[in-house]
Amino acid sequence: MDSDLRRAAVAALGELGRSEDWRDRADAGHGLAGFAEMQEAVEPLLGLVLDSGDTFVTRRTAQGLLRRKDRAGLAIVASALAVANDNHADWIHTAASDVLSLFAEDLDEALRLCEELSGDTDDRVARGARRLYKGLAGGDPVLRPA
Repeated sequence: MDSDLRRAAVAALGELGRSEDWRDRADAGHGLAGFAEMQEAVEPLLGLVLDSGDTFVTRRTAQGLLRRKDRAGLAIVASALAVANDNHADWIHTAASDVLSLFAEDLDEALRLCEELSGDTDDRVARGARRLYKGLAGGDPVLRPA
């Protein structure tokens, strides 16, 4: 893994995420989600999940983070959800439904990660994880194991 190239990609996507065009910001959020484990990507990703210009950017970025199906992506979504206004929170929950409503194992893993993150030392992550858990707990996935 070439860490210099990864940092350069994060920097370039971060710059794209500051574009005036909502399509650029949505693409940046989707692309940056692949680098969520890198500290340099966290702040730009939080800004894109909470994009003040267009909630499509919120949805697309949150979808990308949740599709990772890991702690790094879910922690960023939870951190954003903790401070999100009602409109952004609705779009974050919509993204969660988009990603996690098909397979029962995906929903179960997300709920497990939310439980784990609800005890995080970062209060913002912990609060957001509890809020996300509440939103996901009533979910009824389409496909369950046989």
